[in-house]
Amino acid sequence: MDTPIIHDHEAAARQQAILARIAHELNVRLAQVEAAVELLDAGNTLPFVARYRKEATGGLDDEQLRVLSEKLAAYRAIEARREDVRRLIAEQDKMTDDIAAALDKAQSVAEIDDIYRPFRPKRRTRASIAAERGLTPLAERMEAQEQGQDPLLEAEAFIDAEKGVPDAVAALQGAMDILAERFSDEADYRKWIRDYTWNKGKLQSKAKTEEDTVYRLYYDHSEPVCKMPSHRVLAVDRGEREGVLAVKIEADSGWILTWLRAHTCRKGESNWTAYVSTATEDAYKRLIAPSVENEVRGMMTEQAQEQAMGVFAENLKSLLMQPPVPGRTVLGFDPAYRTGCKLAVVGPLGEVLETAVIYPHVPVRKVQESERTLMQMVDKYGIDIISIGNGTASKESEILIAGLIKRFSRPVQYIMVSEAGASVYSASKLAALEFPEFDVSLRSAVSIARRLQDPMAELVKIDPKSIGVGQYQHDMNEKRLSQTLDQVVENCVSSVGADLNTASQPLLAQIAGITAKTAQNICDWRAENGAFDSRAQLKKVKGIGPAAFIQCAGFLRVPHSAEVLDNTAVHPESYGAARDLLARTGFSKNDVKAGRMGELAQKIDAIGVERLASDMGIGVPTLRDMVAELMKPGRDPRESLPQPQLRSDIMDISSLIQGMELTGTVRNVADFGAFVDIGVHQDGLVHISRLGRGFVKRAQDAVSIGDIIQVRVLEVDVKRNRISLERVL
Repeated sequence: MDTPIIHDHEAAARQQAILARIAHELNVRLAQVEAAVELLDAGNTLPFVARYRKEATGGLDDEQLRVLSEKLAAYRAIEARREDVRRLIAEQDKMTDDIAAALDKAQSVAEIDDIYRPFRPKRRTRASIAAERGLTPLAERMEAQEQGQDPLLEAEAFIDAEKGVPDAVAALQGAMDILAERFSDEADYRKWIRDYTWNKGKLQSKAKTEEDTVYRLYYDHSEPVCKMPSHRVLAVDRGEREGVLAVKIEADSGWILTWLRAHTCRKGESNWTAYVSTATEDAYKRLIAPSVENEVRGMMTEQAQEQAMGVFAENLKSLLMQPPVPGRTVLGFDPAYRTGCKLAVVGPLGEVLETAVIYPHVPVRKVQESERTLMQMVDKYGIDIISIGNGTASKESEILIAGLIKRFSRPVQYIMVSEAGASVYSASKLAALEFPEFDVSLRSAVSIARRLQDPMAELVKIDPKSIGVGQYQHDMNEKRLSQTLDQVVENCVSSVGADLNTASQPLLAQIAGITAKTAQNICDWRAENGAFDSRAQLKKVKGIGPAAFIQCAGFLRVPHSAEVLDNTAVHPESYGAARDLLARTGFSKNDVKAGRMGELAQKIDAIGVERLASDMGIGVPTLRDMVAELMKPGRDPRESLPQPQLRSDIMDISSLIQGMELTGTVRNVADFGAFVDIGVHQDGLVHISRLGRGFVKRAQDAVSIGDIIQVRVLEVDVKRNRISLERVL
């Protein structure tokens, strides 16, 4: 009866140790982690916990909760492996107190697997064959290293031609094979060698070809393992896979063998020492070194992938959170040569008003006809923004539009928009359902226009991996990358919110607590019953039960609801508190709707935030969020971010001069720097060393996608189409 209780106590202690470790690594209080884990284990989503359970978690934000969730999953996987190995060893009836203590002490799956190595079923090896030949007693005599008669004489007792031991030399070799495998299976030895190789080893890459390739920087490259940046690790990995590079890890084998012999030849000098020393060298060079090299390479790749995924996630968040350009009619321009440029006029609500195809470029070159079509569209729909995709023929298209700007009857500006993933969307089932009457290319033009109107609403329709803001994403663990990016999309969409009556199925599917199927059910309900009149009506949709409603309701808006709070991020569970707040401060819901809440903050300050929160029975964070929402109902958090940079003229890379200062938009951020659009069709690179006044450890700490920054031209290589920039601060 006592055993399960003890086991439960041990499991609880290990769980608590995990939470304490996470708290230390996140530099937050243990109570915050405990509360967050309890909420997440109960099925709450990250966005919901971050927004509506701040009192419980002490204000952990969505990024902290994401990292916490990832660490929790990783450390629980370690615990699961620990218990699995404990069971496997116990089933062999070989568990000892020392092994149990070693398992308890292990901090990683690699260390746990080191402990399990001697007990893992093995294929036939030199050591197992020697053991089958009866040489284990000789190996044990050798390992004991006790002074005795000549080893050759002792080995003669094990000669057995029928078993494949023709002489004493063969017997001693078999015994050394057994020892070599024993040494290679020793967990402490492997851990020390792995740690030493990681901390002191160097990765070396050599060219396997004389051809000039993108990997030429690594044709004769050497770099410390523990200091190699993730982008270089992934580049070397890819070069090796493509057969361009030969890669290996070099560590000081002399020092490693000195350390290893100090532990294996610990009995002092005897007539067995030379044999043990030989077995030690064989263990390292034949068994440990290749295995450790693979493990270290795996660790490097895993760490590099995690870093790259982090960069990708931050870039994706910045891209999705770019401010929209609402209420404008936009002309989407998808450039091409032979097949023509596709045009789509998209109204303020995302509706397609007109489409056309023009052929201004080679080989057709119907320039005048194309110009007439563009001018007619601009006049007919009052267009003042043209969104041009940055793909094939975009330079020529930009020149065309820039030349027409002075001839338009109204002020018109244009912007170059990344069309990464547009072709993926236009060929998808979703696009076919949305625009069954359009061909694939026209759908791309619509997407290019909508990306300017509301980047998030359009980009959620595309697989995040196809959006083009990561590095080496095709080299990463696809499942892990998808999970990370999907979580970023969910956090971004939930932080902005969505109009319950106008949001598309893909946008709704990214709201916390709503699945793709439930999102479709919402769209079907709208089609059958008309617009939602309130948030509460959402409960009538199939799949939206009490739990799902709690998770999603706060992130969905109903602007025309009779309940003004339905158009805010105030959660329905807090409506009573919001009404209480209005009553205590002398306001009404009509004041909220009319935007007459300017004095709310001053009134609350006069009462005292903490006192008011206590009187209302809510937490201070909830009160502060509630005040912000009541003062600006329906606000979009993206409004405070830099607006897209519109252009009315054009430059060319050949017109750039060293020292020229320009304004540019950050288009992508990598470990080594940021790529900036300065309006010459080719993005320039600001190296990380030139992103800030002092040392910049991470490029993401200095800039984000969508930032508008001042840069200075350092170098222009027209032939190779490369621009080197520095940030002007």
